[in-house]
Amino acid sequence: MPLFESFRGCSLGVQKDSRIADAPRFRPAGVRSDGTEPVLVVAALSLAAYVLVYPFSQARYPPLTDLPFHAAQASILRHYFDPAFHFEEQFTIHPLEAPYVSMYAIGALSAFVLPITAAAKVMAVSMLALVPAGLAVLLRGMKKNPLWAVLGLGLAWCTISQWGFFSYLGATGLLAMSTGLGLMVVDEPTPARKLMLGASLVAIFFTHVYRFPFAIASVVLSSWLVFPITRRFSVLARPLAPGLLLFALWLAIRPTHLDAFAQLGVHFERLGYVVEHLFGSYLPPEGFPPTAEGNAEHAIAMCSFGFVALAGVVAFALRAAERSPPDDAAKAWSRRVTAFVLLYAAGLFVLYLTLPLQVGQWFFVYPREIVGVAVFLLAALPDLPRRSRSRALVVALMAFAVVPMAGFVSARFREFDRATMDFRDAVAATPPAPRLLYLVYDLRGSQKRASPFLHLPAWIQAEKGGALAFHFAEWGFYPVRYRSLSASVPPPFESGFEWNPQNFDVLEHGPWFDTFLVRHVIDPHELFDRDGTIHRVAHFGTWWLYRRTPR
Repeated sequence: MPLFESFRGCSLGVQKDSRIADAPRFRPAGVRSDGTEPVLVVAALSLAAYVLVYPFSQARYPPLTDLPFHAAQASILRHYFDPAFHFEEQFTIHPLEAPYVSMYAIGALSAFVLPITAAAKVMAVSMLALVPAGLAVLLRGMKKNPLWAVLGLGLAWCTISQWGFFSYLGATGLLAMSTGLGLMVVDEPTPARKLMLGASLVAIFFTHVYRFPFAIASVVLSSWLVFPITRRFSVLARPLAPGLLLFALWLAIRPTHLDAFAQLGVHFERLGYVVEHLFGSYLPPEGFPPTAEGNAEHAIAMCSFGFVALAGVVAFALRAAERSPPDDAAKAWSRRVTAFVLLYAAGLFVLYLTLPLQVGQWFFVYPREIVGVAVFLLAALPDLPRRSRSRALVVALMAFAVVPMAGFVSARFREFDRATMDFRDAVAATPPAPRLLYLVYDLRGSQKRASPFLHLPAWIQAEKGGALAFHFAEWGFYPVRYRSLSASVPPPFESGFEWNPQNFDVLEHGPWFDTFLVRHVIDPHELFDRDGTIHRVAHFGTWWLYRRTPR
């Protein structure tokens, strides 16, 4: 089957008649097969393996702020009925009320054959891989060469992924994928294409439900813009139906605390933070001011932007030099799909300028939209040239755009792995299924703005079970939720307690717990002196382990 399917139709404004069925199909010159395409595909997959997988191989516990809790939730699904982990008595599972389950399902299934640390990396890589994969399908639907999707790898280590918001990134990739599949369905509505479109929309629902309306709007709008060419629209009804039914069911049963609404306002000052919200996770080394040249992440990002622009200019120039014969149908299609991706990127950028930073319990809201803007802008790049050497040159420029950031991140992962050797010892010394209260006073040891030490002890629950003083389950918008009126559920703490360990009072906060792990530069015994049943049992570097013993 050729890489791109042709479409029936002709230039803008032409009415469908009997001649359209016999109209010649076009195949974009940029994907003409000359035997070199498989080599470039292998090169692209090799780049993907390096960018997505290699950094995770450099650290047992990656320095991704929320990943420990994502690992814990995957472990809860994996060991839910294992009495040694004590999860069933603590938690209930709500896959429809809070349908953020696809990432955790991947992690839980992987944990049947892998340690949870490796399984968590598998689920993270799966979500990150959806960005270039979704871009590739979008490009195919636009009848462009999917090799441009290599540039999607450049978004793998953006600020959003460094926070650990993997489900959002996965849903962004699925959004692009569903748009491309929608274009392919209205171009030539085969059963396989309809099935894949329906599956992609259901996948978005179970990955990040708030992206689902964006996906429906994208599919409908893109198909409407090419309607004068395809003269098809009703073919979308069946593929859209399963996802719409699920979404309607969710609207009926969702918890009321998920009904948070945003107050919109235009903030043009955010224009100066676009680069930071794309690649602004790391501070310069000590001794450099925040805006100095020592900020290697920003320098690499700017260099990558330059190579993306250069690749686009070179592709445009080489394609123009080939002097392909004019094709009115191809030009009409290209104009309309390019107008769509630019329009959609503009819409997401308006949200970036108007949404607040926090909506209810959702944090870092508006900066996320800039990733979607970048994905759809990449889809607007001119098609690749048809000559093999020209395509290879552009792919090489893409490599220069995506590899340096992956190398930078890999180095930071290695540094964090060295900085957490003492934490490994603390994990080994912690008993199985502890009732763990952890306090992270010392956030140093990483150049990240959002310290990866903040939630690091959640890996203990992921690996050994038990309970934690602070947990994402208490927020209620994850599928894992605390069981009401259960003695196995930790007592509630004030909001933001994990960020303010100085508020800890052993007599107020400590009685329910039997294990205490503290990260501090000095012995924190004064925290526990008023409770004579708590004693220090181990000390590893900056980590201090205390246990409660009966009187």
